[in-house]
Amino acid sequence: MGLELIPEDVTNIGQCDLTVRYGDRVYLFEFKVIEGEEATGEAIKHLLERDYAAKYRDGKAEVVQMGIEFSRAKRQIVGWDVVG
Repeated sequence: MGLELIPEDVTNIGQCDLTVRYGDRVYLFEFKVIEGEEATGEAIKHLLERDYAAKYRDGKAEVVQMGIEFSRAKRQIVGWDVVG
């Protein structure tokens, strides 16, 4: 299928939860479990602060960063943000 999955993709400042390489795109995923019932933006903030995308910015691939938050109380996805 041409799909490469890299769980816990290691960088010099931490680990991105999941990296998916497909064709000329790289998708970076950060997952957070939050205590409340409303999205907080923690997942995308974490991705951007740690700049996990830096190692894929070579001009050859489009980088899409996705932060996904799950509510412990609701037991479902309560928010997501995409930067790309």
